[in-house]
Amino acid sequence: MTIDLRSDTVTKPTEAMIRAMAEAEVGDDVYGEDPTVNRLESIAAERLGMEAALFVTSGTQGNQVAVLTHCVSGDEVIMEANSHIFYYEGGAVAALAGVQTRTLAGVRGALQAADVARAIRGADIHFPRTRLVCMENTHNRAGGAVVAPEQMEAVYETAKRHGAAVHLDGARLFNAAVALRRDVTEFTRHTDSVTVCLSKGLSAPVGSILAGDRAFIEEARWWRKKLGGGLRQAGYLAAPGILALTEMTERLQEDHARARMLADGLRKLGLHVEPVETNIVLVRTESAGLTAGQFLARLDERGVRAVDFDEYVVRFTTHRHIGDQDILKTLEIIESVLTA
Repeated sequence: MTIDLRSDTVTKPTEAMIRAMAEAEVGDDVYGEDPTVNRLESIAAERLGMEAALFVTSGTQGNQVAVLTHCVSGDEVIMEANSHIFYYEGGAVAALAGVQTRTLAGVRGALQAADVARAIRGADIHFPRTRLVCMENTHNRAGGAVVAPEQMEAVYETAKRHGAAVHLDGARLFNAAVALRRDVTEFTRHTDSVTVCLSKGLSAPVGSILAGDRAFIEEARWWRKKLGGGLRQAGYLAAPGILALTEMTERLQEDHARARMLADGLRKLGLHVEPVETNIVLVRTESAGLTAGQFLARLDERGVRAVDFDEYVVRFTTHRHIGDQDILKTLEIIESVLTA
């Protein structure tokens, strides 16, 4: 049996989700006639405290639709230097929206309002116009770090003072809300648009949500169609998304507890572990005398899978299919690697 700690994207739908897919009432969503998609979008909008929502195929598609909706070609978008939009989306904002990115180093993934204020362009014909500021919460490459609502508010108010919109890549936003024991709307009120992934820790098989005001979502629907995201009987995919939002968010605390359990065990083995706030554990491998690639290869031989984040950084991600015994077994295997 393989213990797969590569990502929470490896989660498979629950039995209830599979039944919901089989029993879903569907129609043509491009015509707005799929009742299950319509219900998912309504639930998502209410849950996120937004006027409207749009079902998209992935978080990347949702982020790209958001940038296309907020900006025109030649605009500038400010984002954190290690953000998913900049780091993991294939340069799509440049290729699709034709926008220029301006990256700022955050503090554990969090943009600082003072840095954003300095980066926003003034009214000068030599400069691109700063149209959008993007935040990420939780922040993947910062080890699942949570950006508190108060931090988001400072960035949001700075952007609005300068006429820029704010988009939140909230792929794991419910992890942030659960970690701080705060309602998700405390985060989203400091954004103009937000994406949330249904297929990570929430365990739906596919899809994300893009939410914002009604005018924004109407325009975003047009961009989704242009990107090939207009699906037909999409209710079969939306049905598990409904359960993801209504039944799966609170259980994320179990993933967080197991991530802390793993981190504590790794520290006892003498490895350096970054602070753990949610379901992601970043561990450095220098002290083991191994690169991340070497460390991962030895783990894989013994039945544990994870991913590298840098030459000496490995990421472990807990999720619904990882139990306490899996964590204990993983620690046992890592100890065998370290003492081999």
